[in-house]
Parts: sequence; C-alpha cells; structure tokens
Amino acid sequence: MGIFSHTSCSCTGKSIVLKNIIPEDQLDEVLKRRAEEYRKQRNRTNTNLDVLLMAPSNSPLQYPIHGFTVEPLTKSLIPGLAVHTGTKELYKVFLSVSYGNLLVHGATETDLVVGQGQNALNISTTRVDRLNQLLSQVSYTSTIYRINTRDLANFTFEDHAVMFPIIIKRSSMPVLYDPGTDINTQVTVATKTFLRYKELNVLIESIRKYYKDIKIIVADDSLNPERVIGSNIEHYIMPPAQGWFAGRNLAVSQVTTKYFLWVDDDFQFTSETKIESFVEIMEAVPELDIVGGAVNNDQFYFKLVYENGDMEEGGCLSRVFNTIHQALPSYPHCSLVDGVVNFFLARTDSVRRVGFDPVLKRVAHSEFFMDGLGELLVASCGNIKIGHQAHVNHNTYSEYRTQKKTDERRKLAHHFFKNHLKCVEY
Repeated sequence: MGIFSHTSCSCTGKSIVLKNIIPEDQLDEVLKRRAEEYRKQRNRTNTNLDVLLMAPSNSPLQYPIHGFTVEPLTKSLIPGLAVHTGTKELYKVFLSVSYGNLLVHGATETDLVVGQGQNALNISTTRVDRLNQLLSQVSYTSTIYRINTRDLANFTFEDHAVMFPIIIKRSSMPVLYDPGTDINTQVTVATKTFLRYKELNVLIESIRKYYKDIKIIVADDSLNPERVIGSNIEHYIMPPAQGWFAGRNLAVSQVTTKYFLWVDDDFQFTSETKIESFVEIMEAVPELDIVGGAVNNDQFYFKLVYENGDMEEGGCLSRVFNTIHQALPSYPHCSLVDGVVNFFLARTDSVRRVGFDPVLKRVAHSEFFMDGLGELLVASCGNIKIGHQAHVNHNTYSEYRTQKKTDERRKLAHHFFKNHLKCVEY
C-alpha cells in the first residue's frame, strides 16, 4: 500500500521558467501564498482514492476489491466477506475502518463478537460456516458526511491481512437536455465579438444560408455597441473591453441546448460546415466533450504533456502541435487530442464545469484546454470545415487584440500561481 509521490519535473531548454517572471522582491511572498493555496486545494479536492492497494497471493480472505459504494451516514452490508480455510479449533477475524462503524447483524449470545457499533470488530467462532454467515451480515455506516471520499477497511485472519476500499459517495441527479427533433433544438451557435460588426454580420448571413432557424448567441464587449439585427439572435452587451474569455463565459451561460457550436466572429459558414456531422460523432461517442473541425483547411490541434512535479516547485507543461493521442475509432478523419481550433462543437454541461478564466482578456485559447486537461475528452476532425473571412485591418481592434509584453508576463505569472506550474513550453 502507498500513495504515489511526485518528484521534480524537468524543464527543457525551450521552456519558460515561470518563477523568473515574478519580481524578485515579491517572489518569496508569492511562493508562500501559492504553497498554501495548493495545500488547501489538495485537501479540498482529494477524495482519498489514489491509494495503491496490493492484493496478497494465496490469501484465504474473500472481500470486495472494487465497486463497494455507500451513501454517507447510511448503513450498508459489506458484500462478499468470507474466509476459505481448513479445519481449525477456532476461527478469529478482525475488521477495522477509519471513518465509520461496523455492526454484525443476527449475532447471538453464543457468537463471540466484540466491538459492535464501533470502528473495530473482532469475530470468533468454532465453525467456519458460522463465521462466514456472520461475515455476510457485517454492515458499514460512515460517521462523516462527505460527498465523495473513501475509507479503507482492514480485514485480518491469522497471518493474512488485506485492505479494501469503501467509496463514500452522495448520489447525484442526472441533468438532461431534451434534444428535441432537429438540429435547431440540439445546437446553439455562440460567438464573441468586439468592434467587428461587419464581419459579424457576414458570419450571421452565412449561418442563415445553411441554418435559417438555429439560435445564435452573441456576447459583445465593443466600446460603442451597435444593434445586431436578425431573427432568433440573442445579443448580450457587456461592459467595454472585458475580454475574450469573459465573453465566452457569458455566451455559454445562456445556452439552453445540449450542444453549442463555437465560432469566431470573422468565420464564414460554407457547404462543408456540417453541424450535423459534429452531432453524429458526439452522439455515437458519448464520452466525448468537444469535437473540433478545420478553419479553411487548417486543422489546428495539439497535445499537452504535463508532469505533476513536486509539491514545492510545481508541474511542467508543454504544448505539442499536430500531435495526437490516437485515432478516433470508426471515424478516419478524427483523432483524440487535447486542444482544437476555435471551431468546435461542445457539450454545454461539460464546458460549464471547466469554464473560461476571465483574467485572460487579450490572447487566450489554449488556456481553456489547459484548465480542462483530464476533465475534457477532445477530438479533432479535419473533414468538417468552416471558412475564414479575408483579414481586414482595424486599428482600434488591433490595439486591444495585440498582446503586449507586459500582458504576456502577467499571463505567465498567472499560470505560475493558478496552475502551480514550474515551467511551460508553448
């Protein structure tokens, strides 16, 4: 038994060592605050499920090795407890837990049971069949209210000792989206705009050419908002220049369909923009959270390589372009990746769980997939495409859009603290 420990990770020569971004006179205090917040985060999110348990060989003990889940503070029989052994004068077993009480139901005065209703239980009998009958009636009741954690039970007979997990988990209700009868009730098109109303109107016109009834949501943080005209369009005005991810959060918060299609405001639907193809894949592979396509013929995708690192220094992250985990079975044009282009279909509930960090205002995209690492299953499909409008220079837009050196340093310092990173390689 043991918990996997993490050692320091290695930064490559191309990596940015993030502590070097922090002003020297602030570094010690930032490191202290980061270490404390990391400790609190681990305590808050640790479900105690990462303990390594080794099954002993030639053990006479039978016990549940996986899948025994109980509601908190609720009595549950422990399934499968038994001893398989030869004839003996006396059979004695010992059971103990840390966060609950144990009780043998149906024990009589002739049965020697010590510790009823406590966290440690001794059972002694002269017959193995009676012992197994009593073991089949042992219940566990957690004494702590947690919605997702685990206890470890110790089970001992003579020199044989095993440990097995008891998952303490509050049942949750499903949250379902009625898909309705067609694409218009399954998908909402969402975008964020800033100053580019000409491009936005071209996008809307192209959407209506192929999907005349689908809902469109526009989050708008322009300096002087203009009206966006059209049917079934929800136009949300934000305070000026709140930024890219704040707008994404707003747009996604208003989606009421199972899926949303994210597009940039200067994209353009074409005959190859088949939302139905995205939906078909998502419905066929329900584990998927996001499926990206290609903009023109550019199938932008990447893989993230992350090492936890140690508790003090933090982890190491690198982004590797045009690299996949593996092909998506049954879909020859699709691969499993970690990040895709700004043209993707997503499960609404999955993206809401991760969210978009509103601290990132000017240049942000990969950062969403960084936050979703290990939470979102992502695929990229090169055969589903959208067009990109010709670039038009907007001086004011460019002024806000272009990331300054100070913005880049601020973003890296943010990753240093927020993601507990030692170094990053983009």
